[in-house]
Amino acid sequence: MPQKSPDFDVGTSDPTRRKSSVVNPEILAGEIFDERFESTQRGLKSRHAQMIALGGTIGTGLFVGSGQTLNRGGPAFILGSYLLMSFLVFCVVTAITEVAAYLPTPGSSMNLFGYRYVSRSLGFAMGWLYFYSLGILVPYEITAAGLVIDYWHADVNIAVWITIMIVVIVGLNALPVSFYGETEFWFASTKVVMMMGLILLSFILFWGGGPNHDRLGFRYWKHPGAANTYLAGGDKGRFLALLSTLVLSAFPFTFAPELLVVTGGEMKSPRRNLPIAARRYFYRLIFFYIGCVLSISVICPSDDPALTNGGAGAGSSAFVVGIKNAGIPILDSIINGGIILSAWSSGNSFLYLSSRSLYSLALSGNAPSFFKACTKKGVPYRAVAASSLFCALAYLNVASSGSVVFNWFVNLTNTSGFISWICCGIVYLRFRKACKAQNITDLPYHSFLQPWGSWCAIVGFVFLTLINGFNVFWPQNWNASSFLTAYIGIPIFLCIYFGHRIYARNDPWAHHPEEVDLQTGMEQALAEEEPERELTGGIVNKIKILWQ
Repeated sequence: MPQKSPDFDVGTSDPTRRKSSVVNPEILAGEIFDERFESTQRGLKSRHAQMIALGGTIGTGLFVGSGQTLNRGGPAFILGSYLLMSFLVFCVVTAITEVAAYLPTPGSSMNLFGYRYVSRSLGFAMGWLYFYSLGILVPYEITAAGLVIDYWHADVNIAVWITIMIVVIVGLNALPVSFYGETEFWFASTKVVMMMGLILLSFILFWGGGPNHDRLGFRYWKHPGAANTYLAGGDKGRFLALLSTLVLSAFPFTFAPELLVVTGGEMKSPRRNLPIAARRYFYRLIFFYIGCVLSISVICPSDDPALTNGGAGAGSSAFVVGIKNAGIPILDSIINGGIILSAWSSGNSFLYLSSRSLYSLALSGNAPSFFKACTKKGVPYRAVAASSLFCALAYLNVASSGSVVFNWFVNLTNTSGFISWICCGIVYLRFRKACKAQNITDLPYHSFLQPWGSWCAIVGFVFLTLINGFNVFWPQNWNASSFLTAYIGIPIFLCIYFGHRIYARNDPWAHHPEEVDLQTGMEQALAEEEPERELTGGIVNKIKILWQ
């Protein structure tokens, strides 16, 4: 049974102020540790968490979408855009890890922390944003995988492949989280190995190690050129191409940092393992994302028609195009198989995130308590069932152009990702302010980038949100559908937020720093931490310890 929290916060000398807090400890403890329902369980091992952090959400956005981005901006712009995006995303990762590692309660998510540390309205709006955005990303990955399958010109209707993938993804999420962790461990491991192999292959082709011994070098940086134009010619066209490349390059990163936070609620020893995962995240960004775009800029020309609708559906992978151009047999089909596996894995992760977002909404009282229900193994089955309904959107691909559906999902989720990262920065800044006000210094993790990193992320992603669909304002590109998908996420989020503000009009815009509850759940979180095991003995024993 959870311990009853005191009526006052240890960080303030005025006990009456705690009683006036909107999110008071008794209500918070009663919602998060509701004894009427089973709770999620800490079934994710350290190796699960580390590998999920490395490759959990690497999917078709990186393997397939990067081809369209290369075509739009050219090698110089895609490399520069990924470098900037990696910096901004790492600022978000360091901020949210500091928040999540301090108090990783059941239902850990940024919307729960927004509810606790900023306001009930922000937690409400963030939670529903995550629920529908992450839910939409599941059919996006399934749709993209179906389009990659079309590379082989299979006679089987794409609806069959969509159905198979939906059944597997929903089935995996219906199992205990340890099964999800083990599956994602191997999925992510496969993606990591494939990425390492592709980067090595690009290095070999750079020096002329392919079947035709054609030394590529930086040939494609000279012809067709390092930077493309878009919507106009000359410097203006190159500037517009840069802006468009920045927007497109954000998609492979979308909601990847949030996966770290959510796994913290079901991870063993999260106060120790989350900081480890965050520190390694930097290497993931540099090696996989930056290494990936540098590699495709070497092996694939940005004007290759196969990168857009000249290839399979929504755009063939730049890696696959480069391998075919190099005359390497069979390998392109093997890579396409790996891309399908990565889409499957990402869809699995996004459904996990969407269901846990709905579960945490219920824990904070922002969704019906009906969704708090878990099985004895800790699976929030009602939340999983509700999030799974989004999978049906994948069947839109059967009747509509796959490329159009692909871009609908890209634009809609891009805006949501930007809004989420802006909110993450706000949550961190309010959390930091509360820690200072209450003299909390024993944080498990802190980065030298903060708090300035959060301000950089907020400014950067506000700018990207505003320019997300700038191209629709050009007369030749204007249509209502593109405008809505590019910007509809902004009014949806604002309507949800201000709608709740009207409902909770007596609440402050943000909790007073001294009233923020930084204690409820701490006793449980500390009790669940396992002592760190020393890597003693021989190599076999060390491997066994790391494997656990």
